[in-house]
Amino acid sequence: MYELHELLAKLKDYEWIDLTHEVTKDIPVYQTFNPLSETTISTIKETGAYSVEYSIGNSHGTHIDAPNHFADGKRDLLDIPQKERVLPLYVLHLEDKVKENPGYAVTVDDLQEFEETHGEIPADSFVAFSSGWYKKFDNEEDFLNKDENGIEQTPGWSIPALEFLSRKRKVTAIGHETLNTDSGPEAAEANFLAAQQYWLTEDKYQNELLANLDKVPAVGSIIFTTMPHIAKAPGFPAEVFAIVPKN
Repeated sequence: MYELHELLAKLKDYEWIDLTHEVTKDIPVYQTFNPLSETTISTIKETGAYSVEYSIGNSHGTHIDAPNHFADGKRDLLDIPQKERVLPLYVLHLEDKVKENPGYAVTVDDLQEFEETHGEIPADSFVAFSSGWYKKFDNEEDFLNKDENGIEQTPGWSIPALEFLSRKRKVTAIGHETLNTDSGPEAAEANFLAAQQYWLTEDKYQNELLANLDKVPAVGSIIFTTMPHIAKAPGFPAEVFAIVPKN
């Protein structure tokens, strides 16, 4: 057997976890986007081929955001090479904190506590925030979780935490289970997605609306992000999955 084939066989002996939501017209979408729509171009009965044309936003469902989504002059989707989209995966399991405070934002203390247990987060890695929020994805009202003032009580990252990951740890990418990088309360206070702008301005990418992170251990996994090659795109729906250590 060839060397790469042996490596593939070994990888297939591990557990593979899908981190991707299914996209339908009923999923939660950011307020500036329209729901998915589709038009049947031809059917097998009529022409012998089933063909469909879709209208979809760059942020529908599980997706990758390129830096140019929020930062002029930074990289677009196709500037992110394949090797940069296959990375060691580190998962912050903060589900309990989010249960207590749905609007929780990851702090530098959270990252330092993680490192006290698991060691320093290395450069050129992917750090994901597991909040358990993906379980609400099938119910838009629960997923947006707006309070009596219309403010989304949803979890996210604080800018100091992102600065720590970018500047001190040289992390390549981040991911989370919500529509936005920012927590709902912090986004409302700033009237802008300041944390999202910060991360993308660092010329780094992120994955949003991830699923099943609670099934991935804190350390020891690999994450893969795949997407269509669309010129100059600021992002696009993606298939994201992880290969995780054997139980």
